[in-house]
Amino acid sequence: MMAFPRHPLSRLALLTLLSAFVSAQDDPKPFDCHLTVGDFQYDLTKGGGAQSAERAVSVPPTTIVDKVTFDLCDDLERKSDVPPEDQCPPGSRACLVRTNRKDGQSDRVFSVIPLANSSASAVTYSSLSSPKGLELTFAGASYPSVHGDADSIPQFLHLRLLCSPDSDPSPVSFTSYDGKDLRLEWTTVAGCPFGAPKDGEEKPDEGGDKGGSGGHKEESVGSGLGYFFLILLLAFVAYFGLGAYYNYTTYGASGTDLIPHRDFWREVPYMLRDVVSHLCSAVRPRQASRGGYIAV
Repeated sequence: MMAFPRHPLSRLALLTLLSAFVSAQDDPKPFDCHLTVGDFQYDLTKGGGAQSAERAVSVPPTTIVDKVTFDLCDDLERKSDVPPEDQCPPGSRACLVRTNRKDGQSDRVFSVIPLANSSASAVTYSSLSSPKGLELTFAGASYPSVHGDADSIPQFLHLRLLCSPDSDPSPVSFTSYDGKDLRLEWTTVAGCPFGAPKDGEEKPDEGGDKGGSGGHKEESVGSGLGYFFLILLLAFVAYFGLGAYYNYTTYGASGTDLIPHRDFWREVPYMLRDVVSHLCSAVRPRQASRGGYIAV
Protein backbone atom coordinates (compact mmCIF):
# COMPACT_ATOMS: atom_id res chain seq x y z
CA MET A 1 0.00 0.00 0.00
CA MET A 2 1.37 3.43 -0.97
CA ALA A 3 2.32 5.65 1.95
CA PHE A 4 0.55 9.01 1.82
CA PRO A 5 2.52 12.02 3.11
CA ARG A 6 1.39 13.09 6.55
CA HIS A 7 2.67 16.68 6.36
CA PRO A 8 -0.24 18.97 5.27
CA LEU A 9 1.96 20.96 2.88
CA SER A 10 3.37 17.83 1.21
CA ARG A 11 -0.12 16.34 0.92
CA LEU A 12 -1.47 19.52 -0.70
CA ALA A 13 1.46 19.64 -3.11
CA LEU A 14 0.79 16.04 -4.17
CA LEU A 15 -2.90 16.79 -4.74
CA THR A 16 -1.90 19.79 -6.86
CA LEU A 17 0.34 17.64 -9.06
CA LEU A 18 -2.40 15.02 -9.45
CA SER A 19 -5.03 17.62 -10.40
CA ALA A 20 -2.70 19.15 -12.96
CA PHE A 21 -2.09 15.71 -14.46
CA VAL A 22 -5.81 14.89 -14.66
CA SER A 23 -6.75 18.24 -16.21
CA ALA A 24 -4.01 17.89 -18.83
CA GLN A 25 -5.20 14.40 -19.80
CA ASP A 26 -8.89 15.37 -20.02
CA ASP A 27 -8.48 18.41 -22.31
CA PRO A 28 -9.58 17.35 -25.83
CA LYS A 29 -7.83 20.21 -27.59
CA PRO A 30 -4.10 20.62 -26.93
CA PHE A 31 -2.20 23.80 -27.72
CA ASP A 32 -0.74 23.27 -31.22
CA CYS A 33 1.56 26.33 -31.54
CA HIS A 34 -0.12 27.74 -34.69
CA LEU A 35 -1.70 31.08 -33.86
CA THR A 36 -3.54 33.79 -35.76
CA VAL A 37 -3.76 37.29 -34.30
CA GLY A 38 -5.61 39.69 -36.61
CA ASP A 39 -3.76 39.71 -39.93
CA PHE A 40 -0.70 38.05 -38.39
CA GLN A 41 0.13 34.36 -38.14
CA TYR A 42 2.72 32.74 -35.89
CA ASP A 43 4.39 29.34 -35.98
CA LEU A 44 5.85 28.61 -32.56
CA THR A 45 7.32 25.30 -33.71
CA LYS A 46 10.23 27.37 -35.04
CA GLY A 47 11.31 27.79 -31.42
CA GLY A 48 13.13 24.48 -31.49
CA GLY A 49 11.81 22.30 -28.65
CA ALA A 50 12.50 22.51 -24.91
CA GLN A 51 14.17 25.64 -23.51
CA SER A 52 15.29 26.58 -20.03
CA ALA A 53 16.31 29.59 -18.00
CA GLU A 54 17.37 30.07 -14.41
CA ARG A 55 18.20 32.66 -11.81
CA ALA A 56 20.01 32.52 -8.46
CA VAL A 57 18.78 34.40 -5.40
CA SER A 58 21.24 34.74 -2.52
CA VAL A 59 19.63 34.02 0.86
CA PRO A 60 22.62 33.60 3.20
CA PRO A 61 23.80 31.10 4.15
CA THR A 62 22.10 29.42 1.16
CA THR A 63 21.28 30.22 -2.46
CA ILE A 64 17.92 29.54 -4.07
CA VAL A 65 18.18 28.51 -7.72
CA ASP A 66 15.00 28.81 -9.76
CA LYS A 67 15.12 26.86 -13.02
CA VAL A 68 12.21 26.88 -15.45
CA THR A 69 12.00 24.45 -18.36
CA PHE A 70 9.33 24.80 -21.02
CA ASP A 71 8.33 23.39 -24.39
CA LEU A 72 5.59 25.39 -26.10
CA CYS A 73 4.60 22.71 -28.59
CA ASP A 74 5.03 19.42 -26.77
CA ASP A 75 4.89 17.95 -23.30
CA LEU A 76 8.10 17.94 -21.32
CA GLU A 77 9.96 14.65 -21.40
CA ARG A 78 10.36 12.72 -18.21
CA LYS A 79 14.00 12.26 -17.10
CA SER A 80 15.03 8.82 -15.95
CA ASP A 81 17.92 10.14 -13.83
CA VAL A 82 15.71 12.51 -11.82
CA PRO A 83 13.38 11.28 -9.04
CA PRO A 84 9.69 11.43 -10.08
CA GLU A 85 8.83 13.70 -7.15
CA ASP A 86 11.37 16.24 -8.41
CA GLN A 87 9.60 16.52 -11.78
CA CYS A 88 6.31 18.03 -12.90
CA PRO A 89 3.49 15.61 -13.75
CA PRO A 90 3.10 14.20 -17.28
CA GLY A 91 1.34 16.62 -19.65
CA SER A 92 3.22 19.68 -18.36
CA ARG A 93 4.52 22.22 -20.87
CA ALA A 94 6.39 24.37 -18.33
CA CYS A 95 7.91 23.41 -15.00
CA LEU A 96 9.66 25.48 -12.33
CA VAL A 97 12.05 23.65 -10.03
CA ARG A 98 13.33 25.54 -6.98
CA THR A 99 16.52 24.23 -5.43
CA ASN A 100 18.30 25.14 -2.23
CA ARG A 101 22.11 25.15 -2.43
CA LYS A 102 24.54 25.35 0.47
CA ASP A 103 28.28 24.99 0.44
CA GLY A 104 29.40 21.58 1.58
CA GLN A 105 25.94 20.04 1.24
CA SER A 106 23.96 18.37 -1.52
CA ASP A 107 21.40 20.38 -3.44
CA ARG A 108 17.86 20.02 -2.12
CA VAL A 109 14.75 20.49 -4.28
CA PHE A 110 12.03 22.10 -2.18
CA SER A 111 9.44 23.16 -4.81
CA VAL A 112 8.28 21.66 -8.12
CA ILE A 113 5.67 23.92 -9.71
CA PRO A 114 3.76 23.05 -12.94
CA LEU A 115 3.30 26.41 -14.68
CA ALA A 116 1.57 25.23 -17.87
CA ASN A 117 -0.03 22.13 -19.35
CA SER A 118 -1.06 21.10 -22.85
CA SER A 119 -4.53 22.65 -22.63
CA ALA A 120 -5.27 25.19 -25.37
CA SER A 121 -8.00 26.79 -23.24
CA ALA A 122 -5.40 27.85 -20.64
CA VAL A 123 -3.43 30.00 -23.11
CA THR A 124 -4.07 33.64 -24.00
CA TYR A 125 -1.98 35.66 -26.43
CA SER A 126 -1.64 39.03 -28.12
CA SER A 127 0.72 40.55 -30.67
CA LEU A 128 3.37 43.15 -29.84
CA SER A 129 3.90 46.11 -32.16
CA SER A 130 7.08 47.72 -30.80
CA PRO A 131 9.18 45.68 -30.73
CA LYS A 132 7.43 43.14 -32.93
CA GLY A 133 6.58 39.89 -31.26
CA LEU A 134 4.03 37.86 -29.37
CA GLU A 135 3.06 37.74 -25.71
CA LEU A 136 1.76 34.46 -24.28
CA THR A 137 0.18 33.79 -20.90
CA PHE A 138 -0.22 30.23 -19.62
CA ALA A 139 -2.52 29.55 -16.69
CA GLY A 140 -1.09 26.74 -14.60
CA ALA A 141 -2.31 24.83 -11.57
CA SER A 142 -2.55 26.35 -8.10
CA TYR A 143 0.37 25.72 -5.76
CA PRO A 144 0.63 25.95 -1.97
CA SER A 145 2.08 29.11 -0.53
CA VAL A 146 5.60 28.89 0.91
CA HIS A 147 4.24 30.70 3.97
CA GLY A 148 1.90 27.81 4.75
CA ASP A 149 -1.33 29.70 3.95
CA ALA A 150 -4.47 27.62 3.58
CA ASP A 151 -5.30 28.93 0.10
CA SER A 152 -3.17 27.81 -2.84
CA ILE A 153 -1.86 30.40 -5.29
CA PRO A 154 -2.72 30.15 -9.02
CA GLN A 155 0.42 30.07 -11.15
CA PHE A 156 0.95 31.93 -14.43
CA LEU A 157 3.73 31.88 -17.00
CA HIS A 158 4.14 35.09 -19.02
CA LEU A 159 6.36 34.68 -22.07
CA ARG A 160 7.36 37.54 -24.38
CA LEU A 161 8.58 36.28 -27.75
CA LEU A 162 10.47 39.06 -29.51
CA CYS A 163 10.96 38.79 -33.26
CA SER A 164 14.45 37.97 -34.49
CA PRO A 165 15.10 37.11 -38.15
CA ASP A 166 18.08 34.96 -37.12
CA SER A 167 17.37 31.25 -37.16
CA ASP A 168 19.51 30.72 -34.03
CA PRO A 169 17.51 31.82 -30.97
CA SER A 170 19.11 33.75 -28.14
CA PRO A 171 19.11 32.44 -24.54
CA VAL A 172 15.87 32.79 -22.63
CA SER A 173 15.92 35.61 -20.08
CA PHE A 174 14.47 34.90 -16.62
CA THR A 175 12.85 38.24 -15.79
CA SER A 176 11.08 37.69 -12.48
CA TYR A 177 9.05 35.39 -10.25
CA ASP A 178 6.98 36.61 -7.29
CA GLY A 179 5.42 33.33 -6.17
CA LYS A 180 2.55 33.68 -8.65
CA ASP A 181 3.67 35.18 -11.98
CA LEU A 182 6.82 33.97 -13.70
CA ARG A 183 8.00 36.21 -16.54
CA LEU A 184 10.35 35.24 -19.34
CA GLU A 185 11.63 37.06 -22.40
CA TRP A 186 12.97 35.30 -25.45
CA THR A 187 14.29 36.71 -28.74
CA THR A 188 13.57 34.11 -31.41
CA VAL A 189 12.32 33.65 -34.96
CA ALA A 190 9.19 32.08 -33.49
CA GLY A 191 8.10 35.59 -32.46
CA CYS A 192 8.11 36.85 -36.07
CA PRO A 193 4.73 37.00 -37.80
CA PHE A 194 4.21 35.88 -41.37
CA GLY A 195 1.44 36.59 -43.85
CA ALA A 196 1.50 40.25 -42.75
CA PRO A 197 1.86 43.47 -44.81
CA LYS A 198 5.45 44.41 -45.61
CA ASP A 199 7.02 47.60 -44.30
CA GLY A 200 5.67 50.60 -46.20
CA GLU A 201 2.51 48.84 -47.30
CA GLU A 202 -0.81 49.96 -45.94
CA LYS A 203 -2.47 47.45 -43.67
CA PRO A 204 -6.01 46.64 -44.83
CA ASP A 205 -8.85 47.40 -42.45
CA GLU A 206 -10.37 44.46 -40.63
CA GLY A 207 -13.88 43.52 -41.64
CA GLY A 208 -13.47 44.07 -45.38
CA ASP A 209 -16.69 46.06 -45.92
CA LYS A 210 -16.05 48.57 -43.11
CA GLY A 211 -14.42 51.32 -45.16
CA GLY A 212 -11.41 49.85 -46.89
CA SER A 213 -8.36 51.84 -47.96
CA GLY A 214 -8.29 55.28 -49.58
CA GLY A 215 -7.97 53.78 -53.07
CA HIS A 216 -11.16 51.84 -52.60
CA LYS A 217 -12.98 54.95 -51.41
CA GLU A 218 -11.93 56.94 -54.47
CA GLU A 219 -12.97 54.10 -56.74
CA SER A 220 -16.35 53.90 -55.01
CA VAL A 221 -16.96 57.66 -55.33
CA GLY A 222 -15.88 57.68 -58.98
CA SER A 223 -18.12 54.78 -59.94
CA GLY A 224 -21.12 56.37 -58.15
CA LEU A 225 -20.66 59.67 -60.05
CA GLY A 226 -20.43 57.78 -63.34
CA TYR A 227 -23.67 55.95 -62.64
CA PHE A 228 -25.40 59.25 -61.87
CA PHE A 229 -24.45 60.81 -65.22
CA LEU A 230 -25.34 57.59 -67.05
CA ILE A 231 -28.82 57.57 -65.53
CA LEU A 232 -29.20 61.29 -66.31
CA LEU A 233 -28.23 60.68 -69.96
CA LEU A 234 -30.64 57.77 -70.28
CA ALA A 235 -33.42 59.91 -68.78
CA PHE A 236 -32.81 62.64 -71.41
CA VAL A 237 -32.81 60.09 -74.23
CA ALA A 238 -36.06 58.57 -72.96
CA TYR A 239 -37.61 62.01 -72.55
CA PHE A 240 -36.83 63.15 -76.11
CA GLY A 241 -37.65 59.76 -77.62
CA LEU A 242 -41.02 59.37 -75.94
CA GLY A 243 -41.85 63.05 -76.50
CA ALA A 244 -41.08 62.83 -80.22
CA TYR A 245 -43.15 59.66 -80.52
CA TYR A 246 -46.08 61.32 -78.76
CA ASN A 247 -45.95 64.42 -81.00
CA TYR A 248 -45.73 62.27 -84.12
CA THR A 249 -48.61 59.91 -83.26
CA THR A 250 -50.88 62.60 -81.79
CA TYR A 251 -50.25 65.67 -83.95
CA GLY A 252 -48.51 64.17 -86.99
CA ALA A 253 -45.52 66.47 -86.30
CA SER A 254 -42.28 66.30 -88.24
CA GLY A 255 -38.87 67.99 -88.17
CA THR A 256 -38.25 70.30 -85.21
CA ASP A 257 -41.92 70.01 -84.24
CA LEU A 258 -41.13 66.52 -82.93
CA ILE A 259 -39.09 68.05 -80.05
CA PRO A 260 -41.15 67.83 -76.84
CA HIS A 261 -41.79 71.24 -75.23
CA ARG A 262 -40.15 72.91 -78.21
CA ASP A 263 -40.91 76.45 -77.04
CA PHE A 264 -39.24 75.83 -73.69
CA TRP A 265 -36.02 74.56 -75.28
CA ARG A 266 -36.00 77.59 -77.62
CA GLU A 267 -36.06 79.87 -74.57
CA VAL A 268 -33.24 78.02 -72.76
CA PRO A 269 -30.37 80.01 -74.45
CA TYR A 270 -32.06 83.30 -73.56
CA MET A 271 -32.62 82.22 -69.97
CA LEU A 272 -28.96 81.26 -69.65
CA ARG A 273 -27.98 84.62 -71.10
CA ASP A 274 -30.15 86.45 -68.55
CA VAL A 275 -28.59 84.45 -65.70
CA VAL A 276 -25.05 85.28 -66.87
CA SER A 277 -25.98 88.93 -67.31
CA HIS A 278 -27.44 89.09 -63.81
CA LEU A 279 -24.30 87.55 -62.30
CA CYS A 280 -22.08 90.00 -64.18
CA SER A 281 -24.11 92.98 -63.04
CA ALA A 282 -23.87 91.77 -59.46
CA VAL A 283 -20.07 91.61 -59.65
CA ARG A 284 -19.39 94.88 -61.53
CA PRO A 285 -20.60 97.31 -58.81
CA ARG A 286 -18.19 95.76 -56.30
CA GLN A 287 -15.28 96.14 -58.68
CA ALA A 288 -16.24 99.73 -59.50
CA SER A 289 -16.59 100.67 -55.82
CA ARG A 290 -12.91 99.87 -55.27
CA GLY A 291 -12.03 102.69 -57.68
CA GLY A 292 -14.02 105.23 -55.69
CA TYR A 293 -17.14 105.47 -57.81
CA ILE A 294 -20.06 103.42 -59.06
CA ALA A 295 -20.90 103.37 -62.76
CA VAL A 296 -24.37 104.73 -63.53
